[in-house]
Amino acid sequence: MSKPLEGIKIIDFTHVQAGPACTQLLAWFGADVIKVERPGAGDVTRSQLRDIPGVDALYFTMLNSNKRSLTLDTKKPEGKEILTKLIKESDVLVENFGPGALDRMGFTWEHIKEMNPGMIVASVKGFSDGHHYEDLKVYENVAQCAGGAASTTGFDDGPPTVSAAALGDSNTGMHLAIGILTALRARDTTGKGQKVAVSMQDSVLNLCRVKLRDQQRLDRVGYLEEYPQYPHGSFSDVVPRGGNAGGGGQPGWVLKCKGWETDPNAYIYFTIQGHAWAPICKAIGKEEWIDDPAYMTAGARQDKIFAIFGTIEEWLKDKTKFEAVDILRKFDIPCSPVLTMKEIANDPSLRASGTIAEVQHKERGTYLTVGSPIKFSDMKVEITGSPLLGEHTDEVLEGLGYSSQQIAALHEQNVV
Repeated sequence: MSKPLEGIKIIDFTHVQAGPACTQLLAWFGADVIKVERPGAGDVTRSQLRDIPGVDALYFTMLNSNKRSLTLDTKKPEGKEILTKLIKESDVLVENFGPGALDRMGFTWEHIKEMNPGMIVASVKGFSDGHHYEDLKVYENVAQCAGGAASTTGFDDGPPTVSAAALGDSNTGMHLAIGILTALRARDTTGKGQKVAVSMQDSVLNLCRVKLRDQQRLDRVGYLEEYPQYPHGSFSDVVPRGGNAGGGGQPGWVLKCKGWETDPNAYIYFTIQGHAWAPICKAIGKEEWIDDPAYMTAGARQDKIFAIFGTIEEWLKDKTKFEAVDILRKFDIPCSPVLTMKEIANDPSLRASGTIAEVQHKERGTYLTVGSPIKFSDMKVEITGSPLLGEHTDEVLEGLGYSSQQIAALHEQNVV
């Protein structure tokens, strides 16, 4: 079965996480992604945090599946010639170089447009063009701080906290993939390519819009009633850290379950929604609360919400997190066990859906990676192992019209 992006050729000049996450997603959906890497070195993540000496690290394998690897020294004239040929027959070039790197290579946007008017050049940036920090080097946690996530994460009596989720890197890659697909659709109409850029700061902020919402509410009324600081605490003039409070206006918190004394993840997340109040009371054996004026409305409950959570924890103390959720789900109560990475890796439902995929690598053998989070009714997304460094160099060059003798000479000159 053909895949939707078959026929789209992408030059992948990205490294580490944000760019590779973007191009991997497009490769899953059928694009021919050619990862261009330095001869003898490649993407730095090939060697970062290795668990098997001399073998590509999981950091690399989990961000570069379904791609082809071409080694190329673009500083040499022969390397520039190869890249020129590749640009002329490709659809998209994706890069996350520092500012001006492509220009210094001799491949300005104007030059690329001359060679291929339909080319889309997509870039990951730390900050948007013209931003007063646009020359600042940005990594994951820097982006989380610049985008507002860190200042609103954690507990009020502690420092700003970054998330373990890749809000700066993989999230930016997902935004860039949307931009590329939009530009490809526009090209279908106009025949023209264009530049697409996504900044890490902007992508983090896009996920923090409810906190920007809360800043405006705080500016107007001086408090945020769904935060744990209300009504007994105080507010400053900025959105506070809310701990584990729900961000959508429904009180929620992480609650202890059986075994929490020895298992740091023996917890569930429990949400008290207005329409679920009666089922909650029935589930935990507090049916007298259903019609009690002191509890029956969200406003009445707010000043004693943590006492209510304490009562729920008392109910939870003889139940594991899985037993608790199995009971609560029957009452349609929003909740979830706090799952560890080990539990997720072994989850049969995630394996069956393809969200966790087991793939083969030519050197490391079998490893786990995330599969497509997007599911289709008419397409099964197949995940293949990441390429070895330069594995497809000869294949790509042959496709560009180079003879076996020319390819051998390029190898001898260390161009590829």
